[in-house]
Amino acid sequence: MKKITAYENGFYGKFGGAYIPELLYANVAELEKNYQTIIDSDDFQKEFKELLKDYVGRPTPLTYAKRLSAQYNTNIYLKREDLNHTGAHKINNTIGQILLAKKLGKKRIIAETGAGQHGVATATVCALMDLECFVYMGEVDIARQAPNVSRMKMLGATVIPATSGSKTLKDATNEAIRDWINHPTDTYYLIGSVVGPAPYPEMVAQFQSIISEEMKWQLKEKTGSETPDHIIACVGGGSNAAGAFYHYLDNNNVTLHIAEASGMGIDTNQTAATGVLGTFGIIHGSKTLLMQDDNGQIIEPYSISAGLDYPGIGPLHAYLIDNKLATLHSITDKEALTAAFNITKREGILPALESSHALAVLDKHTFKPNESVVINLSGRGDKDLATYIERMKRID
Repeated sequence: MKKITAYENGFYGKFGGAYIPELLYANVAELEKNYQTIIDSDDFQKEFKELLKDYVGRPTPLTYAKRLSAQYNTNIYLKREDLNHTGAHKINNTIGQILLAKKLGKKRIIAETGAGQHGVATATVCALMDLECFVYMGEVDIARQAPNVSRMKMLGATVIPATSGSKTLKDATNEAIRDWINHPTDTYYLIGSVVGPAPYPEMVAQFQSIISEEMKWQLKEKTGSETPDHIIACVGGGSNAAGAFYHYLDNNNVTLHIAEASGMGIDTNQTAATGVLGTFGIIHGSKTLLMQDDNGQIIEPYSISAGLDYPGIGPLHAYLIDNKLATLHSITDKEALTAAFNITKREGILPALESSHALAVLDKHTFKPNESVVINLSGRGDKDLATYIERMKRID
């Protein structure tokens, strides 16, 4: 698997690195030393690709959204990660990392989750591989993502609530790191996004790069060109966006669009718009953009989407934003909900709230009639049905 051109010694420009407690140094060093050799091996690639095909259900379709295209007078294609086993892109990464963990001889798997999709995907592959699984999840997210919590438990995972701070994704990640410190030899930390200490951001991006790898030949079949004019993806940490952008990062003919969650608005204190409001700092072992006050204390983020209310952003995306290599859009809760109801009625597709933020970019940017626009539909909306129903009641 190729590395991103901008990635060097654990960094994308000034973003990245591994700023970790001394007790974790051996774990991260072991991973950095071995992961690329392992995942590039023929045996690993054979098993990885077979599982993506026969277990995950790849390739996922690239669907031409006829009525959505007519509405916005352009050519809109949906990369259907919502049709993966477990209902999101997260399974691509957990399949890769669980195979890596087994190669490293680890018997115990820990993970963090916000919306629950990564937790479900981790619990799924642990059940498949007969490995012990512990998932940390914020107490607030446990309440608003109850179906996914039930799925994790049914799959055999132990779900551990994070009860500190905002009781969401940031705090779940803190607890997972503490667990790893306490179990340094037998435990593998299966991180769910392109965040954390190097080499995790680049490694996760490589596993998710299957998304853009498929997009290239699918677009070639449908349009005669493997290059779209625009790619749109939502970003919390940003693994689905990293996967959708991966094979186009060095292509100046493609405009990359990052959709982040601005919650109630960037001018309020209820937002997760890290790309706009974030400043340079360190979170969970990585130098990146994060929401913090003048004293460097984390500002608690807010979004209606449990998968996007993270106070940081992956170092790759921080690099893209800082160097103006991607167009940034801040999407409010209201805009995301409007986009979700619109695609459901026009295309018969119920998207995850995270993906709805990407869909809302269609109302933020004017696309030309002859352009091709790919939106990475990162997950399906079953998990968010309670939120959608509540909003529908208010509308009625």
